[in-house]
Amino acid sequence: MVTIIRIRHDKLGSKVYVPPPPDPDEMVMDAQTFKDLEIFAAEQEGASLFDLCNATRTDGGAKALRTRMKKPWSTPARIRAVQESISFILQHRPLFERMPSDVMTVGVENYLHGALPLVMSDNAFEFWIGALEVRFGDFRPYHRIVRGVQAAAGMVSMLRRLISAPQLGSAAGELGQRLGAIRALLAHPALATVHDEEMWSQKAWSVLRMDQMFRLREKDTIDQLLHLAYEVDALVSMADATRQHAFVMPEIHEGALAVEAEAVAHPFIQNAVPNPLALDQQHRMLFLTGPNMAGKTTYLRACGIALYLAHLGMGVPARAFRFSPCQRLFSSITVADNVRSGVSFFRAEALRVKAIAQAVTDGYRVVALMDEPFKGTNVKDALDASRAILERFAAKEDCLFLVSSHLIELGDQVVATGQVDCRHFEAGEREGRLRFEYVLKPGVSTQRLGMRVLREEGIFDLLDAERGTPPVSAA
Repeated sequence: MVTIIRIRHDKLGSKVYVPPPPDPDEMVMDAQTFKDLEIFAAEQEGASLFDLCNATRTDGGAKALRTRMKKPWSTPARIRAVQESISFILQHRPLFERMPSDVMTVGVENYLHGALPLVMSDNAFEFWIGALEVRFGDFRPYHRIVRGVQAAAGMVSMLRRLISAPQLGSAAGELGQRLGAIRALLAHPALATVHDEEMWSQKAWSVLRMDQMFRLREKDTIDQLLHLAYEVDALVSMADATRQHAFVMPEIHEGALAVEAEAVAHPFIQNAVPNPLALDQQHRMLFLTGPNMAGKTTYLRACGIALYLAHLGMGVPARAFRFSPCQRLFSSITVADNVRSGVSFFRAEALRVKAIAQAVTDGYRVVALMDEPFKGTNVKDALDASRAILERFAAKEDCLFLVSSHLIELGDQVVATGQVDCRHFEAGEREGRLRFEYVLKPGVSTQRLGMRVLREEGIFDLLDAERGTPPVSAA
């Protein structure tokens, strides 16, 4: 495969690297969306979604999993290929205990790519002379070679035992492809005689011949085996996370963009209250209202995470989940101003909406999560801007939008478009204090609790009290 590096020149004539276009089978997410959904880093101290999914045995497997999580799929065929792999692994999980360990794979990588002497010649006499120099020179390089040959031979033998299991012959999807590639590489004649045996008891001649085979003639083969082992490790980790967290495998539908979930919940919240989600081309937009702390933002994140995991091909935190894949997933939850670049909060919001609008206009199947858009301006501008934008978004075919807002006045206006489903969270009361049930209900919220919360926290009492005198320092 040929890799093409594209270069353009900026206004000053400097060369600028242009990243390659994304794979058309990938679902594209930008940095803001990865941040909002806490895919690789949590907002506060705690685990990220990557941490939740990472049960890999090897560091290379963790890197392979991270690469996967950066590039979810957007086509039913690619997603099903991962789903089939995970389902197969869950049915035959004990077989994958035979996978190479981190100690073994790190040993092989260090051996293959380390600075060690290598006897290059195939000529018997020249090889013998070179072998003597390596064996009886500085003992440390030879000992490292022996350990490396031991690790490589052990990995080859372990992978051979893995694929020899009859059950793996029926593996489907990506897993079947990876195991088939491993099987083909292990069929190389040079590897046929490799066994997991104690190398320290072998003659130096035999060890260095095997070293020559591993690092000269079959180096690419061993590198490919490592890469494939890491990919299988990542798939096993996704299967383990699906089982450990009792995730359900989504059902994929082809056709117009839609998503339907029963009892979707945020995976980081213990005893989370599950809620439904249903959007299709009759109801392309969910308009979500409710007071602060009622659960709007958490619900948006829960839906976004579930949809993201579904596009990865693994299970999701729900009782049932059905969807047709999208091509772009956007989130606008933690948008902030940028003092250094002179971007105000409202302009940052506008730029975020512009990015979503551009993807929609370009014809992509877009799902966008928008938490209280245009809160960075006055109420009138926020109302006018929200109405104008939401009406246009709701009219866009093959796109879905989940929008939360405190602007309950928008409810009647956006419902008039015909493609908007209004839902809300509300607060109850117990023993004179506000209590939140986090249960999604139909319609637009009419609760206004800002003043109530300020009174409950005693803020007015503090401000109405007479001003005291601070204590005098003893110094």
